[in-house]
Amino acid sequence: MASDGTALTELCLEDWWWAKSRNDDDCGTATGDATAASIPDNTAAAGDAHLDTVVLIAPEHRASEGARDIFRQTGAWLKAYFTDEHPDFGSAPPLHAQGTPFQHEVWALIAEIPYGRTVSYGDIAAELAERRGGGRMAAQAVGGAVKRNPITIIVPCHRVVGSGRSFGGYGGRLDIKATLLDLEGVDLSRFDL
Repeated sequence: MASDGTALTELCLEDWWWAKSRNDDDCGTATGDATAASIPDNTAAAGDAHLDTVVLIAPEHRASEGARDIFRQTGAWLKAYFTDEHPDFGSAPPLHAQGTPFQHEVWALIAEIPYGRTVSYGDIAAELAERRGGGRMAAQAVGGAVKRNPITIIVPCHRVVGSGRSFGGYGGRLDIKATLLDLEGVDLSRFDL
């Protein structure tokens, strides 16, 4: 995870996200330690133990006190999520994702998707078009914004699915998407996995 000292700027489950980091924000673990970190693949399956399995990448890095506080808040939110307490977006730490105005519009809609529910890329496109006053919006454009969501789980892009029985994508890790949705009680049998 990463913080600018006042808000969470990135939260990712995979090492490949670190290569996409677009800034020099402080990085840290869910326990507030000042270090760059990665949470292993089996995070959701590990339940409460996930906070103890963070892989340290750069332990010499020192984060600001503000960033460490954001990391602790994020850790508490993640602990609630992975222990089936159903935390909502309103209880999340402050967020400050870098992106285009369009991406921010899409991410705001994703943040409204309730725990245990899924919404299609097309549904998000239709809602966005309606909020903009009509016209059409391409589901593919929404998919591009969803793909660039830097604050995964809290901005729940895993709840966005394809149309019909299509599961959609998740950064090439559909197994993680399936694990998160299963944790939330989503019936995965309705998708072609």
